[in-house]
Amino acid sequence: MGVLHWSSTEESNDIHPHSCQADGLRVPGPRCTEANTHWVWFGASGGVVTLFCPQYGIVLDAGSSHTNLYVYEWPAEKENDTGVVKQVEVCKVEGPGISGYSHATEEAGPSLAQCLQQAKEVIPSAQHKETPVYLGATAGMRLLRLQNKSAADKVLSSVENTLRLAPFNFQGARIITGQEEGAYGWITINYLLGNFKQSGWKKLLHSLTSLSETSGALDLGGASTQITFVSKDLSLESPENQLYFRLYGKDYQVYTHSFLCYGKDQALQQKLARDLQTVESSSLLDPCFHQGYQRTINISDFFKNPCTSDKKKELPFRQLYIEGEGDYQKCRENIQTLFNKTHCPYSSCSFNGIYLPPLQGDFGAFSAFYFVMNFLNLTSEPHPLALNKVTSTIESFCARPWQEVKTAYHHIKEKYLSEYCFSGAYILSLLENGYEFTEENWQMIHFLGKIGSSDAGWTLGYMLNLTNMIPAEEPAEPPLSHGSYVGLMVLCSLVLVSVLLFAWLLFHKPKCLQKGIV
Repeated sequence: MGVLHWSSTEESNDIHPHSCQADGLRVPGPRCTEANTHWVWFGASGGVVTLFCPQYGIVLDAGSSHTNLYVYEWPAEKENDTGVVKQVEVCKVEGPGISGYSHATEEAGPSLAQCLQQAKEVIPSAQHKETPVYLGATAGMRLLRLQNKSAADKVLSSVENTLRLAPFNFQGARIITGQEEGAYGWITINYLLGNFKQSGWKKLLHSLTSLSETSGALDLGGASTQITFVSKDLSLESPENQLYFRLYGKDYQVYTHSFLCYGKDQALQQKLARDLQTVESSSLLDPCFHQGYQRTINISDFFKNPCTSDKKKELPFRQLYIEGEGDYQKCRENIQTLFNKTHCPYSSCSFNGIYLPPLQGDFGAFSAFYFVMNFLNLTSEPHPLALNKVTSTIESFCARPWQEVKTAYHHIKEKYLSEYCFSGAYILSLLENGYEFTEENWQMIHFLGKIGSSDAGWTLGYMLNLTNMIPAEEPAEPPLSHGSYVGLMVLCSLVLVSVLLFAWLLFHKPKCLQKGIV
């Protein structure tokens, strides 16, 4: 047995569940303190192994419909090894997204208190003040800034005040751009999949095949959607949609675009705004809701949204009464009008005149792409389902009467449950009509909820970038790990002993084995 010694002079006998680590193994032992960030193990053979306490980071994803807080952990001595950062906690903030506090801005910050308390309990107290905390607000706040900049600024100020009062190292609260959201999502999934830093057989495999080295990223939120991927055919036609990264010694030329107002919630608002242009009474029969479903919307609030304000129309009624029809084909026809495919100033486009190079490689589809398809049982197969199977499943779900759906899924909030038909149809329209995925390349899409223990999304990529944990150049590595070196030395020793024994037997035969002697 070895003896455990501290590398610091300060002693402590406390035990903490978040213990230090050596070579990926969690070792129970004394608690990490500010004066003691690592300890040293003296093995019986005389070897010395330094055990580092894990480090932590916090990112809050302030989305349009809700806010999530993520806690990440990584071993301090392995910051530049890809795939070592892992998610250890996620907390969903109660209530709406922070953009929902535009009429009570002072309440936005305090709404985060419960999840911040949860983070305090997960992270050892001695490491609180060195743990960075970031908040990134996405399309909900982008829209609020367009609609009411003063309210958006006050919401961010309230959030910042709350985060500064927390015991962590506050690093900023800001509205990130759609392009950033797409890029960080792409970084996250490829980091977690280990695509950036390849070695050994994986590197050889990629050099011998035509497989794409990275996966594209498809992100769908409530107010925006992003598509990001490496394309070998990326032209200089639309430089605003191009990003360049140098990661682990390799250059990546990435296409990305974010469509504001094309998240699933705002897409529904856009569709209803178009429907209102042709209604002749205060009643609307909507094919994207289940037969028997009813909803009422206030017209006065409806056109205040920047995504629908251009469709504002004077109507002789103040409320619109929606009744579901449950017709998938009609729903798809309605949704397809959201994608303008008539004008393309480039060699190829997605929709609304936005440049899109030819699709290449696999794609990870996450956030609402995953949540909706998972609800519809379209993500559990070991291999992606064919497009016609996905289509028929969504069509069958939309055809079910509302009362039947309510009974079968009574545990799901009615607001969410009522919109799964629309959301499923919208996802297919966006992927087929918007991005032009086909029956042939549909199975290149993989719907991802988690990769390992971490949620697929932009937050991990955001933290990795801001903490500089992905280097531009590949860190120098020893040709063999310590374990491999020891194993090789043992093997060589065995071979050497075997050769010497064989040679001795060959030249020093015992008399009983010599020829002619029995």
